[in-house]
Amino acid sequence: MSIVLYRVDERLIHGQVVIGWAHELRPDRYVVVDQELATSDWEQDLYRVGAAPTDVLFADVEEARSRLPEWQTAPERTILLTRDIETMWALSRGGLLEGEAINLGGIHPGPDRVEVLTFLHLSSNDRDRLLEMEAAGVVLSARELPDAAKIPLTSILRDAP
Repeated sequence: MSIVLYRVDERLIHGQVVIGWAHELRPDRYVVVDQELATSDWEQDLYRVGAAPTDVLFADVEEARSRLPEWQTAPERTILLTRDIETMWALSRGGLLEGEAINLGGIHPGPDRVEVLTFLHLSSNDRDRLLEMEAAGVVLSARELPDAAKIPLTSILRDAP
C-alpha cells in the first residue's frame, strides 16, 4: 500500500506532519483533500512551501474518491490529509477506506466540540461519523506523533465526557 498515513488534522501540513510524521514515514507526496483548498491556488502555494521539497496534490472529495485506488497502488509513498472528520467520512463512504487505519491528529476547540484528548475535540456529529466509519471497517485511533501510543477510538469515546 502506498498511502502510508491517513490523517485528520485541522492544520493539514505543519510541523508535526512535516517533521514528525514525514521523518518517520518518508513520503514522496502529500495529498490534501479539502473542498476549499482544491480551488485556491495561493493557499496551495503556502502549503507547498511548508512541505518542500515533497510534492503536494490538492483534491476535492469527488476527485479524491475517484483517484483513491490510484493513490493506494502507486509507487509513491503518500500521506493523505483532511482538515476534518466530515471530509474523511465523505472520502470513506461506500467502503473506500475499509480496512485502512486513520490517525486522528489535531482537532481544536470549536462550536459544540468537547475535549476528549488534549489535542482532540469532537462534536456529536464528529462522534457519529467516527462510529459510522468504524462500523464500515475503518480502524481509527488518535496520536499526535509516531512515537506516541495509539489511542483506539473505543478508548477515546469511552472516556469522553
